Amino acid sequence: MAEKDTTEILKKVRKIEIKTRGLSRQIFSGQYHSVFKGRGMTFSEVRAYQYGDDIRNIDWNVTARFQQAFVKVFEEEREMTVMLLVDVSGSNAFGTRQMFKQDLITEIAAVLSFSAIQNNDKVGVIFFSDKVEKFIPPKKGRTHILRIIRELLDFNPDHRATDISEALRYFTNAIKKRSVAFLFSDFLSKDFDNALRITQQKHDLIAVHISDPAEELFPSIGLIRVRDAENGTYRWLDTSRKSVREAQEKWLIQHRRYLHEAFSKSGTDVVKIRTDQDYVRPLINLFKKRESRM
Repeated sequence: MAEKDTTEILKKVRKIEIKTRGLSRQIFSGQYHSVFKGRGMTFSEVRAYQYGDDIRNIDWNVTARFQQAFVKVFEEEREMTVMLLVDVSGSNAFGTRQMFKQDLITEIAAVLSFSAIQNNDKVGVIFFSDKVEKFIPPKKGRTHILRIIRELLDFNPDHRATDISEALRYFTNAIKKRSVAFLFSDFLSKDFDNALRITQQKHDLIAVHISDPAEELFPSIGLIRVRDAENGTYRWLDTSRKSVREAQEKWLIQHRRYLHEAFSKSGTDVVKIRTDQDYVRPLINLFKKRESRM
């Protein structure tokens, strides 16, 4: 049975690789390269001073030795670290349209991972619920990306609740060098705005907001039994009652306001993707938006 499960997982990994690697090559590789450039400058060489050079770059030791002005030449650090912070809490095992939220996260994470390794960047992953479930240190190469995809497909968290702040705290402590980070979640939680602000000061954090249409509007279909995916409790809801639907709508408006303020105040870019929509266009729009600011 275990061997059969392993074979099925490998088939799924291969299927996702074929689809997402192709998308990465055809659509995202050029835009990724232009948008996510190296953030630092590293010393390359010294050369004779030329008219117009910045005098702040003069190497005074070499200048004194040769009795002629020399300047330091710097090159942009191309290699980056890309981190994927993946919410594996119970609410992501949900979807009423084309796929579950967790399956959508897997595909988008794979596309970004293949784009990163084509750019010669390292990729790492943090799986989190209300605790950090697993940390895969950043590395390069196709074999490493396939391992990440397999974990995304087959990972079973110990906990089902969500704590985004805990994931962000772990990330800022574990990764010292400035990196680009994609935070995948449905963001059905609060009280992470302060952690978001602190993380954004150190890293370039992008929120990938995954949602399903059924979470936004309760249909009037009478009495239904619903289960909280994060704590396992059940309750009955009478969706035909206007007050029930209005309460859900009120909560949704308030939560959207909280998320908007949290992302805006921290300077975090957000890409919103639903399970009933193609994710290619929102990602391209994200890249174009960031490129226009450069």
